[in-house]
Amino acid sequence: MESWVRPVVEAIHSSRAQAVIYLAGGASQALGWLLSVPGASGTILEAVVPYSRASMAQLLGKMPLQFTSKQAAEDMALAAYNRGLKLSVPGVQVMGVGFTGSLASSRPKHGEHRFYVSTRTQNCLRTSHVTLSKGLRSREEEDKVSSYFLLQAIADACGVPATIQSGVQDPEIPKESSEQFDEDQELQQVINGQVCMKVYHLCDSLEKNFNRKIILPGSFNPLHDGHLRLLEVASSMCDDGLPCFEISAINADKPPLSIAEIKRRVEQFRKVGKNVIISNQPYFYKKAELFPGSAFVIGADTAARLVNPKYYGGDYNRMLEILLECKNTGTTFLVGGRNIEGVFKVLEDLVIPEDLRDMFISIPEEKFRMDISSTEIRKKQGP
Repeated sequence: MESWVRPVVEAIHSSRAQAVIYLAGGASQALGWLLSVPGASGTILEAVVPYSRASMAQLLGKMPLQFTSKQAAEDMALAAYNRGLKLSVPGVQVMGVGFTGSLASSRPKHGEHRFYVSTRTQNCLRTSHVTLSKGLRSREEEDKVSSYFLLQAIADACGVPATIQSGVQDPEIPKESSEQFDEDQELQQVINGQVCMKVYHLCDSLEKNFNRKIILPGSFNPLHDGHLRLLEVASSMCDDGLPCFEISAINADKPPLSIAEIKRRVEQFRKVGKNVIISNQPYFYKKAELFPGSAFVIGADTAARLVNPKYYGGDYNRMLEILLECKNTGTTFLVGGRNIEGVFKVLEDLVIPEDLRDMFISIPEEKFRMDISSTEIRKKQGP
């Protein structure tokens, strides 16, 4: 490793950004540099090398029209960004990195030697494209040039000041593009399904490392003291979890929330300094995929629906299969008491299949009982 590389890598690790990196066809040395310096485990959430066509198709959910292309690199960066959102915690910058190259190989290439590197963050997409002079370098040397560019792209995305001498020569001048996204565009991407979530980190600080998230899903129209108290009690039962509220922009039975409505509801959390996540998944089995290993805070009425085969096409085995998949991801449910058809019920009043019982944890009535609801508040407020 060149002497100047280590300080750049150390600065990247100290930036507190977290990245998922997808590499195909080059820049392998950059990955080695990033992983060889202490602090890598706090920065690199995942690194995947999808070399085969099948691997790339599975990674992107489609077969690229051209594997070494700007579109493929940007698709990889977006997929990596979405993966990073699922693996990271609120409060850190998340980036997805995509690289695809066609470099020198054991056989002469008819086409160009070129590569594309793309980085995706919350509000920016940057892409660089370099066409290398054929016959000028060995495969290892071309890999090193592409590694320089990848390291520079990651440093730029982290906000780390670094000027890396990549060794490119005329006419190998890189072509670069950049696209910025404002809040409305970010939310529209969530609604459209391009981005899986937008995280609003609105609490004052993060003073400890959290192993998972404690998530209270809902519409929060409006947010009230019962919601705040419920998440507070649930958090006291799971001191290794970061408390977050979650709103799905997509409703299973209604049109998607408008951007203006999402922002109005987010403002409620801003006023009280609480984290809120905007996702595009209305179903719990999909939320479990989105937030692996999380504890979801729900009412007894929601828990009753979760284990009711009626909501799985009347198929008991299908219900069991879906919830066992959630269980395998480490999902648990913290269940608070709720009024169900005029009767206050807690978890112990429900019939939970034996295979699923350890997924459900009761919030004792003496710790939390509040019979207020957003629907009642809206009725009192009137039109």
